Parts: sequence; C-alpha cells; structure tokens
Amino acid sequence: MTSWRQDYLLALESRDKSEQSQKALYDACAATGLEIEKGPTDSADLSHTTLAEPVSTSTEPPKLLSAQKLVQASPNTGILEKTRTDLSEAQRSKAVMQSRLQDATNDLQQLKLQSARDRKRLDELTSDKATLTLRLKDRDEELKGKTKLLELNMAEDQAQRLKKENEDLVERWMKRMGKEADAMNEASKFN
Repeated sequence: MTSWRQDYLLALESRDKSEQSQKALYDACAATGLEIEKGPTDSADLSHTTLAEPVSTSTEPPKLLSAQKLVQASPNTGILEKTRTDLSEAQRSKAVMQSRLQDATNDLQQLKLQSARDRKRLDELTSDKATLTLRLKDRDEELKGKTKLLELNMAEDQAQRLKKENEDLVERWMKRMGKEADAMNEASKFN
C-alpha cells in the first residue's frame, strides 16, 4: 500500500510531465495574451488577428470573439481539449489528495490524542509501581523484623523451659542424693 506522500509526489511528477508536453501551447497562449495586451498597431497586423471581429472604421474598440468562436477558429483545438482534460484530471486529483490529506491529518490528531492519553496512563502506572515497590520493601522489612522478634521470643521461651527443666532435674537429683545419703547414714549407724 502506497502512502499519501508517494501518491502526491507521483501526481506532481505526472503534472510536471503534462505541463512539459504542453509547453508549446502555454507559450502560444502567452504570446497571444501579449498580442492582445499590445493591441493592433498597423493594418498588416489587423489582417491576421483572429481574436477580434472584422475591423471596422469606427473608433470603437474591437470586440473579442466568444469562447466558442475562438475554439472553432483555433487550429490547436485538440491541444486545448487535452489541456482541459488534463486540468480537469488535475483538479480531481487535487480534490482527492486534499481529502486524503484531511483524513491523514484527522488520523494524526487522533493518534496524538491517544498517544498523550497513553503517556499519561503510563506515567500513572509507573508512579503506582514505584509506590507499590516501596510498600512491598517496607512490608518485607517489617516481616523480617517480626520474624527475628518471633525467633527471639521462641529462643527465650526455650531457654526458660530448659532452665526450668534443669532446675527440676537438679532438684530431683538433690532429693535422690539426699535420700541415698540418708539411707547410707542409716545403714552405717547399725554397723
């Protein structure tokens, strides 16, 4: 699919080629325009002028032929028709190009608006991500602290339990040793 720029450039190249091929017609029209602008200067010039009615002796300015008479009088009727066709085609092409340009401009505006909305949304999401990352980091640190505190509490509880067990064992051992000592003392009294 070709872009509108390529189409536009091709249309310009085509127009330039058409204008170059019609250069002789343009030059003839320019020369005729200059002759009309100058006006007839002597009777010899009046004999081959095709744009005016037959010369009268009155002081009125010569009347210009109608477009239809000019077309009939012109030997370049084919060229004129081709030029009209080319002009019509160029105008149609221009209208199509302008329509496509307007569509492309509208699409561009829509894309710019969408891009601005997307950029704003991206900025919001980036900000949200940064906030959530910070919260997650804080939460991780809090959990690590709670874990260490729990471990410390468990270690203290275990130390208390072991201390109590140790005290119980020592107390039972002391009672046992005391009973054994008493038993030995009792046994030695009778001997």
